Amino acid sequence: MLKAVIFDMDGLMLDTEVLLQRFWCEAANELGYPMTPKDVLGIRSLSWRYSSRHLKRKFGEDFDYYAVRARRIELMNAYIAENGIRKKPGLDQLLSFLKESGIKAAVCTATDYERTKMYLTSVGVFDMFDEFICGNMVDNGKPAPDIYQNACRCLGLDPQECIALEDSPNGVISAAVAHLNVIMIPDLSQPSDDIRPLLYDCCESLDKVIDVIKQFK
Repeated sequence: MLKAVIFDMDGLMLDTEVLLQRFWCEAANELGYPMTPKDVLGIRSLSWRYSSRHLKRKFGEDFDYYAVRARRIELMNAYIAENGIRKKPGLDQLLSFLKESGIKAAVCTATDYERTKMYLTSVGVFDMFDEFICGNMVDNGKPAPDIYQNACRCLGLDPQECIALEDSPNGVISAAVAHLNVIMIPDLSQPSDDIRPLLYDCCESLDKVIDVIKQFK
């Protein structure tokens, strides 16, 4: 029996992956590193430990991850302050359905808690969630399973009683290794052949998840 749906945030609920891609590149280029949008795809949903290693392998050990990340946050925050954030299609419908159905909702994101709260409050959905497990709350972030294991413990549920919603391969791997039922809602890329076997289903938008939940066994 389904008792909870656990949401990723960037690229899943919010149209922020395209912003992350843009501002990682702008920040890195400013500091002399030739980062491209393709390079950013590899660090989607990764915790800082994994993303820093990934980028150092790409650009060399002298890649100043913390300086680039700080500048990326600065640029992105300035953009969001002026332009706001867009919700992904179907988010409100899905959250309303979960509330009406008595199914818990939680967030598992690589983003830290302060920015998670700021972003979700700005689009009016922060209060719709029962639990938040953020990147700064776990030692090993995605693609390690820890963040989803912690979410299940916080909810007091078995992983098989939960659905995880993810848009990126790293997030899918994290949830699948933690033994949750994973639904992918693709954002910047479609599921690859090695990711598809990990999925319970794949939906084109969040509102389409409602039909999957109704048939969940």
